[in-house]
Amino acid sequence: MTEISIQNDQFFLDGVPTYAGRTWKGDRIEGLLLNTRMVQATFDDENPETRQRWAYPDTGVYDAERNVTEFLAALPTYRDHGVLAVTVNFQGGSPEGYSKEQPWSNTAFTEQGEFKPAYQDRMRRVLDRLDELGMVAILGVFYFGQDERLADEAAVIRSLDNTVRWVLDQGYRHVLLEVNNECNVKKYEHEILQPHRIHELIERAKSVTVDGRHLLVGTSYGGNFVPLENVVRTSDFLLLHGNGVSDPNRIAEMVEQTRQVSGYRPMPILFNEDDHFHFDQDWNNFVAAISRYASWGYFDPGANDYADGYQSPPVNWGLNTERKRDFFVLARKIVGMENQ
Repeated sequence: MTEISIQNDQFFLDGVPTYAGRTWKGDRIEGLLLNTRMVQATFDDENPETRQRWAYPDTGVYDAERNVTEFLAALPTYRDHGVLAVTVNFQGGSPEGYSKEQPWSNTAFTEQGEFKPAYQDRMRRVLDRLDELGMVAILGVFYFGQDERLADEAAVIRSLDNTVRWVLDQGYRHVLLEVNNECNVKKYEHEILQPHRIHELIERAKSVTVDGRHLLVGTSYGGNFVPLENVVRTSDFLLLHGNGVSDPNRIAEMVEQTRQVSGYRPMPILFNEDDHFHFDQDWNNFVAAISRYASWGYFDPGANDYADGYQSPPVNWGLNTERKRDFFVLARKIVGMENQ
């Protein structure tokens, strides 16, 4: 069984620092957590008016079972390139990469906050396979644009409680809980999911224990935003996003500013979403993050300006584009696996 833990600003897997002893071009890699955003691993759409948008070209229909099966099959490839974590989410992410409106229905929860069995089962299989491979799940609970499918604040709290209790009851030890994706996005309709109250849910999630165990918990903000004090004080780790940041120097600056927020103490800082690439260049957002001892996560939206990414169904979960290959090759170099 894989277990993630934190000691000061380092991640440990099964009691050993990640990438133990590794440095790259003078930067410390030991204790970091390279990751990719794969929030559509469990995607489905219950809205018949939009479901056809995600049809596979070879069958003419969308198939949630095919999607998760193909994702599970790809996981060993990610692991073989040094990626130790993937971000998944019980309410997914925009299947268009970026969206103004979200008419589709992709959520693991009923209106009252109970689990939908099929969705829960897909996530169980994802978490099981990550566990088997010695990988970590950055498990999100809520996503803007889907949170309004919960009836009220009580349903939000019930969804969180059900998630935390389920993860602990399953015995999972390889989960970092991301309460919601980008809490400062104005589309969140329930006040408790907004920046001034999100710490309440972080504290609530951390307070649940099963056999003396509790989850490591945090939340993320939108691109180019430094965490606020209430989240810094209550979180176990801090999630940053690099969307909208085209200058790698700003990525480095964000990390430095995060460490200056009141209430900060030694704790991991990791980007788990960034849609800027330039992996062939010596100085890019990925390199800038690790130069300041922050983990970095690859977000390939796939729609709009891009094609064949990891967030726009139907997803090709392989390394089927030059951009995907460039990321994984660089990750493999950074962690010292290029000759394996």
